[in-house]
Amino acid sequence: MSPVEILHVDAQCIVALKRSGLLSVPGLGPNGQDCLAAHVQAAYGDALVVHRLDMATSGLTLFARGAAAQRALSAAFAARAVHKGYVAVVHGQVVASHGEIDLPLIADWPNRPKQKVDQATGKPSLTRWRVLSNDMARNATRVALEPVTGRAHQLRVHLLAIGHPILGDALYAPADVCAQSDRLLLHASALRFAHPATGEPIAIESAPPF
Repeated sequence: MSPVEILHVDAQCIVALKRSGLLSVPGLGPNGQDCLAAHVQAAYGDALVVHRLDMATSGLTLFARGAAAQRALSAAFAARAVHKGYVAVVHGQVVASHGEIDLPLIADWPNRPKQKVDQATGKPSLTRWRVLSNDMARNATRVALEPVTGRAHQLRVHLLAIGHPILGDALYAPADVCAQSDRLLLHASALRFAHPATGEPIAIESAPPF
C-alpha cells in the first residue's frame, strides 16, 4: 500500500496525506530515507517541504512546487495565516466544552526529543480546543484542536499538561494510556490557506482514521 495519498495538486502546491509511522522528511541512516517527502518528490520532482508532522501523527501535509511557492507558503505559516485543524482522542473526560491552553514550551534537552512546559524560558505557545464527543466506556474524549502557534510536539505536551494525554502517545503518555492504542491518536484533519499565486482560499479536510 502506498504511504501517500495526494488530495490536492496544482502548479503551485500539493496537499498529501501522511500515514502514522512515516517520517515527514528524511531521517538519519539508511532506514530514515523512507519518508513522505521522498514519495511526493518521486511523483512531483519540484515538490519542496513547507512544514512537517511528527512521525506518529497522520494527516494533511502541504508541499510547495518550486522555490517561489515555498517562500510564499513558508511566510504564510510564519505569519500564522495558515489554519491547521487536528482531531485527537485523549485520556479522561474533558468536562468543559472548549478552551485554550496557553503554556510556553521549550526543548527538554536532557530528554531529547521531548519538549516541556517552562514558564521562565519557554516560547509562547497557544492551543485552542473543543470537545467533539465523550466515550464514557473508554474513559476518553475526542477533541478538535487548533494550534495557533506551531511549536514542536505542541499538542501532545499541552494536552499532557492539562491532564489529558493523547491515547497511544509513546513519548509523553503514561504506559497505561499509551497501551490503549497501537498508534498516536492525533490526525491533521484540516488545512486552510491562500493559494500562493492567486490568493484564492484553499480548504482541504481529511477525516481521522480512528
